[in-house]
Amino acid sequence: MGAILVFLILSIFASPATSQFQSSETGFISAVISEKGLVFVKDLLIENAIQTLTSLTLPDIHQSKKIPLIGGVSASLTNITVYHIDVPCSTLQTGESGVVVAASGVTVELSMNWKYSYSTWLLPIEISDEGTASVKVEGMEVGLTINVENQNGTLKLNIAQCGCYLEDINITLDGGASWFYQGFIDAFKDKIRSTIETTITKKIVEGALKLDSLLQTLPKKIDVDKVVSLNVTVVNGPLFGNSSVEVDINGLFIPSYDGTVLRYLNKNPQLSDFCGGEVKMLEISLDEAVFNSGSVVYFQAGLMNWLVDKVPDQSLLNTASWRYLIPKLYKKYPNDDMVLNITLSSPPIIKVRTKNIRVTIFSDMIVNVLDFELRFLLHAYQWRFWRLGFLRFRNNLAGSAQLDDFTLKLKWSEVGNFHMSLIQV
Repeated sequence: MGAILVFLILSIFASPATSQFQSSETGFISAVISEKGLVFVKDLLIENAIQTLTSLTLPDIHQSKKIPLIGGVSASLTNITVYHIDVPCSTLQTGESGVVVAASGVTVELSMNWKYSYSTWLLPIEISDEGTASVKVEGMEVGLTINVENQNGTLKLNIAQCGCYLEDINITLDGGASWFYQGFIDAFKDKIRSTIETTITKKIVEGALKLDSLLQTLPKKIDVDKVVSLNVTVVNGPLFGNSSVEVDINGLFIPSYDGTVLRYLNKNPQLSDFCGGEVKMLEISLDEAVFNSGSVVYFQAGLMNWLVDKVPDQSLLNTASWRYLIPKLYKKYPNDDMVLNITLSSPPIIKVRTKNIRVTIFSDMIVNVLDFELRFLLHAYQWRFWRLGFLRFRNNLAGSAQLDDFTLKLKWSEVGNFHMSLIQV
């Protein structure tokens, strides 16, 4: 029963706009990531990329050359490690089928070890020297283009393009006779540049592929409890606006077992409006079919019936309180306790309206008299209940509910007819 109450409370927090029910592939929950939200996602991705690339070790670089009549010269750069990255400027732009993330003016600082050796037939020994070096890359530009599509109900990322370009690179040697070898090491600039560009590009692609793998592991349904699940299958393809991305999911509540609820749903559902005021990073709208699908599933599972034996005024569940309204009841069962057996005759009908939601409930209520631990069927009522919910935004989220209409109809009785208007009041 707790899950049902959560579902009914959830139905209060929405406001409507017109939508059109199309088919089982229609998205009943729509999520729109605004420009503000895209900036947040972009900053989060770049921060994650910086953490991944910092402490990254690049492949060693070796270079050797034989000089005729002189000998052989070899040099190597090892333990090339990124220890600092600064990204002063970055952008994210949406296209027709994906997004482009770019960073410019990036500064990357690296450390490495260098070693130089020279051998010649003129000398019986090898001449060598070694030390450390610092590398500073300035003005680096990085770009990544990702296409996003719907693949079997899951978002699929395809890398269309990824590149890295270094504008300037400075190498400073320390240790040994570094001043003597500085010119020789400068000849490694192109090799170092190529290694940095290739390694960073590879790591960015690996990160994008990991994100895609994570998306593939997301479930297509989320179990709410043992009875109902939420269908979170992506429908249609993501819609890319000038500065926003919209993703639609099925969003209907379905039985945890195999089953369908579409035949019970209203053919003219309502989609909730986006809240006005300050621009939000993420805006979610829910079609009224989402709420109705939940009520259908719980109804089909037989969970919408309650036995009420406790009320705020407990005396109302005793025949003595009804001695003047229903004399035959008190005469036949004097001073006996009663219980109310409430069973819904159909799924609750939920209508989304401007700034409120209305719920119509049709139910049979049977009054049972407990006499010597036996239960006797006495009265059956059919009643309609409207609930009106309001949503107010201040510092806190608040809601209210009120009874809009309530009717009772006597279907049968073992103690004769009586005035329903007196009981209804």
